[in-house]
Amino acid sequence: MSWRCMLRTSWWIGFLMCCAIQLQLAYSALDDSELVIVVLSQPNDYHRKLAEDSTRLLIKEAEALSGMNTKPIIHLSHLDFPHVGDWTIIPLIPILTDLYGSKNHWIIFAEDRTRIKLSKLIQVLNDYNKTEEYVGYSIYDHEPTIIHHYFFNDDNLENFKYPNIAAGFAITTKLLLRLNERLRNSKGKADFSIDPSHELALFIWDEGRGVAMRHDQRFCIENSENCATYPIPFTTCDDPVPNKSIYFAVKTCLKFHGDRVPAIKNTWGKHATLVRFFSDAEDKTIPTIDQRTSNPKDLCLKTTDIIRRAAEEMRELQYVRWLVIVDDDTILSVNRLRELLSCYNHQSVIALGERYGLNVAFSSQGYNYITMGGGLVLSKKLVELLLEPGACTCPEQPQPDDMYLGICLALLGIDITHSSLFHQARPIDYSPDLLKSQPGIVSFHRYMTDVNQIYNEWFKNIDESNQFETIKHLEL
Repeated sequence: MSWRCMLRTSWWIGFLMCCAIQLQLAYSALDDSELVIVVLSQPNDYHRKLAEDSTRLLIKEAEALSGMNTKPIIHLSHLDFPHVGDWTIIPLIPILTDLYGSKNHWIIFAEDRTRIKLSKLIQVLNDYNKTEEYVGYSIYDHEPTIIHHYFFNDDNLENFKYPNIAAGFAITTKLLLRLNERLRNSKGKADFSIDPSHELALFIWDEGRGVAMRHDQRFCIENSENCATYPIPFTTCDDPVPNKSIYFAVKTCLKFHGDRVPAIKNTWGKHATLVRFFSDAEDKTIPTIDQRTSNPKDLCLKTTDIIRRAAEEMRELQYVRWLVIVDDDTILSVNRLRELLSCYNHQSVIALGERYGLNVAFSSQGYNYITMGGGLVLSKKLVELLLEPGACTCPEQPQPDDMYLGICLALLGIDITHSSLFHQARPIDYSPDLLKSQPGIVSFHRYMTDVNQIYNEWFKNIDESNQFETIKHLEL
């Protein structure tokens, strides 16, 4: 071997030894056994697999870095901490305090699609002490928004930051203890859970008496070399489901026959094979399915009637496997939905959409429901189950349809499946960095904006993509 080759070989050996020493120093400062990782998982087959894949990759890296004797502690929330409000994180605080409150640990919360580079995460957390703090990829509202109850903070929304859970975030056990003490001394309240990351940040902030979030760009919303965590983008599980397998039921009324219905027909409606408009008035030019009732404000009766009538048609059209109920101001992509549904089994009992909750964060007596504006997806099997005698009968007093359906599902013991790709509000109501971490968005909601502009920006290209077959409409 020449002296040049020997010199080059020696340089590489020295470089690798230096890397090994740096990694060992990281582990000597913070061992992976001091990490508790809570994956916010769901019992649905698709989401359970995402969580299990994340766990498997974490364990594999831990074994490669430090041998079999030390591993991070990993919990799947739906298995280890089953609670109706586990997705809001707040109900997990007492449980985690009992398990780890006496330890000097970091608690990391992540979604089932969050991927963690263990060695890099350890290096990141070594940059922080273990006082009362939490760190992650922080986002903020650019204007007051309905999904956060138009929250205002000293007229500067940028001052109030909350975590993008898709990127994961970490809190210290010292902060965990403080939060648990607050929970003990508070009576809790019956309230809506809409955005768990914002609501958790409000609880931690405690009107300025608590802790503000620290932003670290190594918690990422898109993968890069320096990332310690990042969300994987949605990818289809199989071929998109056939267009004709989806039955779209649109809730409308006479007031909106002249504007909202044409907006649907000129945007996403022209890409759907099977669309039905259910209204309180007959209009043969649309055409509508007449739903005139004794109480036009009873949304519960109208929605259960939609389910019944749709089921009758679905029995005749054997190839229809999904019922999608939307408002007449829901804006969506038909082809994005077809891609998403490739990950779910229509022969299973599935209720899919954007999950909200009532009285679930501070109590176990509440229930979850799917907010209708972003779209409610029911598998054919669930549609039939809901029509069984006594399964879902509307009360005498008018009830919000999405909330009462949530009660029905809870009584039947059916878990709601949440997808971050459905949205109850307009794009402007969400942090741009939140939407950036959600490639594959299926829907938005709210008519008080330019429907065509939103559809053209977010959905038109995918709906007009040549990879999807030509649409043949099925008329009434």
